[in-house]
Amino acid sequence: MKPEIKIFAGALGTGMLLFSSENLNAEQVQKTTTRPNIIYILADDLGYGDLSFLGQKRFKTPNIDQLAASGLVFTNHYSGSTVSAPSRCALFTGMHTGHSYIRGNKEMKPEGQEPIPDGITTLAELMKKAGYATGAFGKWGLGGPGTEGDPVNQGFDEFFGYNCQGLAHNYYPGHLWHNREKIILTENAGNATGIWAPDLIHENALKFMEANRDNPFFLFYPTTIPHAELVAPERWMEKFRGKLLPEKSFKGTDDGPNYRKGPYGSQPEAHAAFAAMVSRLDEQVGEILHKLKELGIEGNTIVMFTSDNGAHLEGGADPDYFDSNGPWTGYKRDLTEGGIHVPFIVSWPGKVQHGTTGHISAFWDILPTFCEIAGIKNPGKTDGISFYPTLAGLPGKQKEHTFLYWEFHERGTSKAIRMGSWKGIKKGLTVPLELYDLSTDPGEKTNLAVKNPSVVVKIEKLMVSQRTESALWPAK
Repeated sequence: MKPEIKIFAGALGTGMLLFSSENLNAEQVQKTTTRPNIIYILADDLGYGDLSFLGQKRFKTPNIDQLAASGLVFTNHYSGSTVSAPSRCALFTGMHTGHSYIRGNKEMKPEGQEPIPDGITTLAELMKKAGYATGAFGKWGLGGPGTEGDPVNQGFDEFFGYNCQGLAHNYYPGHLWHNREKIILTENAGNATGIWAPDLIHENALKFMEANRDNPFFLFYPTTIPHAELVAPERWMEKFRGKLLPEKSFKGTDDGPNYRKGPYGSQPEAHAAFAAMVSRLDEQVGEILHKLKELGIEGNTIVMFTSDNGAHLEGGADPDYFDSNGPWTGYKRDLTEGGIHVPFIVSWPGKVQHGTTGHISAFWDILPTFCEIAGIKNPGKTDGISFYPTLAGLPGKQKEHTFLYWEFHERGTSKAIRMGSWKGIKKGLTVPLELYDLSTDPGEKTNLAVKNPSVVVKIEKLMVSQRTESALWPAK
């Protein structure tokens, strides 16, 4: 059974759920008295409307749909930012982009991005200190190999995948990283396509689950799918070839010194490739869920699924064809809803029943929520609020945000505030603030700033007060 998702009218609605273990067998009850495992699956540039239970019509995502049907769907969840690195920084530090150290994508040579400093406590470090086995499998982007931001220096016992988000644009890379070891993929030498990286990364994630079946573990699964380039294994291309017409063709970089070093490869069947990639991601989610059942730990494992930002327009991607952002306006790199309003599912068998909640939450809420779930003392000031009471069916105990804040540093500095149903956006420091009522205008079509000057003043004051200065990310 699919959950009923009211993506237009549910902006301020609150779903009810129950916290129950009545249907668990004796073995499961015994296992759920221990700290739960946590699996956090982070898709890359997956739009709100790219899942069939949220409206996608051109292909199906049955495994993610089933995860939603067996869990709790948050209809008002937001990413940390509208691009990769700052979104992940908000996730791991519990700080929004007015306070976080990393507020944009900043490349570092020869490989990697601006590193999170060692002095900042991350979610992985908290989980590791609490006795969790910690593993990250996929794309990192928060510090190059050997830097203080390297995932193995930020609390992860094991890392396998792309360290650099620039190199993660390419699905047949020359190398990946396993902890501090550079794994050369000779099968992809030259123009060869021997190993599609998401499959190899996925295999290692499943091995991590097997190795830690008897220990509490935190599995961070930041897949690169469906970020451009648009490339999928042939068995999936065959499924969609010729069925998503008219096709879209993209001419990219197929040779030369920059080949497979960031620029996207060509794709004459971009529609088929996109559907194939999301379908493979859905299959991988299903394999993770199957592995939990196989290992007998399904009843003591929380699975979360979301995306790091909205749908993108790169490498031949065609979000308008797929209606990837559903009711929202804008795309990746926008602070309109289409850039930051993301799907979010939490499944915890026997604990969280299926349904929806309109609780307003964001990536910086994950750290305090994990702390409460795992019985970890919150390390100090964060911008986040634990949504554990919502998961536990205690709506009277759930604290609410008075506002959410974002700033973004590409194409000038833009800012956004969500305050209740109000959404204020400044698309540049010198342009007037735009104001929308998301309860009646989820697509942000009608600017109400002139009619609501007191709300505008309040949001503008918050935009000033919520920003700490940063030498790396000056407002301009």
